[in-house]
Amino acid sequence: MQPTTTHGQKRLTLHRSRAILIAAGAMALAVLTAASPSYGQQLTTSNSTIGVTADRHHSGGSYRGGRDEQQHITARLMTVAEFPVGYFLENVAVRADGSMLVTELSKNGLWYVPAPTGSTPVQPVLIHTFDQPPFDIKETQRNVFYVDTSAYLTTHQSYLQRVDLRHWKPGMPVPVQQVLKFPAPISAVDGSCVLAPNVILVTDAAAGLIWRVDLSADGRKAIARVWLKDPSMNPGPPVVPPQPGINGIKYDAKTGYVYYTSTFQELFMRVRVDPTTLDPAAAPELVANGHLWDDFGLDENAGVAYITTHRQNTIERVPLDPRSGQTEQAVAGVPFDPQLVGPSAFAWGRGPGDVGSVAYITTDGGLTAPPPDGIVRPAKLLRAELS
Repeated sequence: MQPTTTHGQKRLTLHRSRAILIAAGAMALAVLTAASPSYGQQLTTSNSTIGVTADRHHSGGSYRGGRDEQQHITARLMTVAEFPVGYFLENVAVRADGSMLVTELSKNGLWYVPAPTGSTPVQPVLIHTFDQPPFDIKETQRNVFYVDTSAYLTTHQSYLQRVDLRHWKPGMPVPVQQVLKFPAPISAVDGSCVLAPNVILVTDAAAGLIWRVDLSADGRKAIARVWLKDPSMNPGPPVVPPQPGINGIKYDAKTGYVYYTSTFQELFMRVRVDPTTLDPAAAPELVANGHLWDDFGLDENAGVAYITTHRQNTIERVPLDPRSGQTEQAVAGVPFDPQLVGPSAFAWGRGPGDVGSVAYITTDGGLTAPPPDGIVRPAKLLRAELS
């Protein structure tokens, strides 16, 4: 879920225009940061424009081929919270009470978003600032989270941070502890997933591999080793912003597969997991290709993934089994929707029946890659209702 650039091997004719768009996004971020270093604090003031501002329906009728009998999916998008132009909402974790934690790259922030109630506006609050940009956030036990952070543009060092909210309430300091420095000299940790109790997999978009992180019994210490390195995970050439290789990752306990996206190579892959050792049990297998895939959520019962395409501004519904006979379809963003610009992360709600029907999506507003109309918009946290 790092800022993405073009895939030069597949779309050579678009290489130059995409590079220009990336530069524009990077310049916008630099200007905003220089102009107002304390801008991140301003969201809690009366000048904020936070809340449910609009909703839009998308028909799932845009198919990548397919059969007439395939299920039609409609996505209704609603803005839950809005951040200023120049913010990059990277990832979101939904808590059991419906509130959310959002990581933000441009100012290294961790944000608390109260649980939305209908159309009532919610106002996010900055609760912690990391030393490095924060990427993925995962809950390993109730109200205990792990955030991977990475200085991906400077020192290329990456860390794992423990955020313990078991006794936390809004307004209190947030207990944060660094539990691991990843051993790679050049690293850019990105996505993560829980593989088993006290075992996390973390993608490294720069090194082109997956780390296995084993936590101590109390969760305050960790060790890391390479879980899998494969050519499908390799990043693009060294440019700024970088072109990430492996990106999002999820574990499907029902089928025993780990799924991952590889942005630069436009791949959606899976690898079988040995249930005893938790090591890879086979070589990675192609599930789908052809998009700048980013983060995703799994609907294990339906056998599909909902994947954000970040700079391509869509949400794609992709079958998990490449031999299932189902076809991919865009459920949001076709035609272009100015509300869904730069979608990065996708997380299911925590209410009864939410998996497969209610999700939350973060965006960067086109900061990384301005949309077709060239307008960089406010970053948003969206609610998607699928039916």
